[in-house]
Amino acid sequence: MTHSSAEIQLRVSEVFYSIQGETRRIGLPTVFIRLTGCPMRCTYCDTSYAFSGGENRTLESLLQQVSGFAPRYVTVTGGEPLAQKNCLPLLRALCDAGYRVSLETGGALPIGEVDPRVMRVLDIKTPASGEMDKNCWDNLPRLNSHDEIKFVLCDEADYVWAVALLRQQRLEEKCAVTFSPVQDRLSPTDLAEWILRDRLPVRMQVQLHKILWPAERGR
Repeated sequence: MTHSSAEIQLRVSEVFYSIQGETRRIGLPTVFIRLTGCPMRCTYCDTSYAFSGGENRTLESLLQQVSGFAPRYVTVTGGEPLAQKNCLPLLRALCDAGYRVSLETGGALPIGEVDPRVMRVLDIKTPASGEMDKNCWDNLPRLNSHDEIKFVLCDEADYVWAVALLRQQRLEEKCAVTFSPVQDRLSPTDLAEWILRDRLPVRMQVQLHKILWPAERGR
């Protein structure tokens, strides 16, 4: 049984237009749809306000709001967007509308049913995140060159762990891989030096939006 866009509902924390601060689309004007709810509690989480609250929105109303920005790029994020079953029809509808769509997922839930047109940005949780045990390793074989893997690193031990996984699984052969430092916990300069020292086939990235708008939510 199919449902119309007016019947499909999602719990939404915020919708906003900003500059993409991460991934290979960094710097591009993007509409962000932040869904409410997350099964993880990472030690460095900067969107804990999305764990609860938000408002119920129909898929139709979200599509109307997004179109008002006349964007080329749309990112669905959270929280953990895949924790809501109606995230899947949302992603499909955004692709059908002609947008270039990305999904930012924490990696604890299966990505196999995500529309293949979506760029899946998969966050692999490190030991210092406190949520390493929730990584859904079955997601790795599902990735393709259209997708991305992201490691958010808290310290040197996280880095060593991530490098070992990178080499063991040959992750760079699956898709692009990004290493990012947790703000105020790991020096970006140190991370850059380690990547150069070890000749890693990864992209080092800081969060551009936190440089542009350090203390603003919804940017």
